[in-house]
Amino acid sequence: MIGIPGAYAVESITPGIFMNFLIFLSAFLIPLLIFIIVGYGLLMKKSVYEIFIRGAEEGFRTVISIMPTLIGLMAAVGVLRASGFLELLSNLLGSGLERLGFPGELVPLSVVRMFSSSAATGLALDLFKEYGTDSRIGLTASLMMSCTETIFYTMSVYFMTAKVKKTRYTLAGALLSTCAGIAASVLLAQSM
Repeated sequence: MIGIPGAYAVESITPGIFMNFLIFLSAFLIPLLIFIIVGYGLLMKKSVYEIFIRGAEEGFRTVISIMPTLIGLMAAVGVLRASGFLELLSNLLGSGLERLGFPGELVPLSVVRMFSSSAATGLALDLFKEYGTDSRIGLTASLMMSCTETIFYTMSVYFMTAKVKKTRYTLAGALLSTCAGIAASVLLAQSM
């Protein structure tokens, strides 16, 4: 019997057949989806290729318009990481946060995660190498990576693309949800 989280148990299918079906499905899902979209466009007598080219041009313009923001964010994260500021912040806040149950070693990860996912992934890998993936710090880092979002990156890219000038309570709500995600990751890692 195979237990699938959130679903009923599958009793009659062996693991090999079930996995083979999932592999088959994942290999053919995207080509099938493309075939359905093109087929539907042809049935509706639309110029599928021209629509595709128009969408690609719009996507390219979007990439060009957000490029300065991306470069600025990546440079800022690189400077923070190389300057030693994250280590200083970790040392300053770490002892106080340790009393609350938050490992001080995770302060840089929690700060960088708000700006860049790739830099946070690099920090998480460094934590895995130093403390191990099954350690409390490793488990908390893994959970934190999935419970939080790159809020400054997402907000800057979205608001710049949508030309939103008044963000109202977006930042406050995003910071609150990030704090909730960090707290949840610490509590879940402690319970494991």
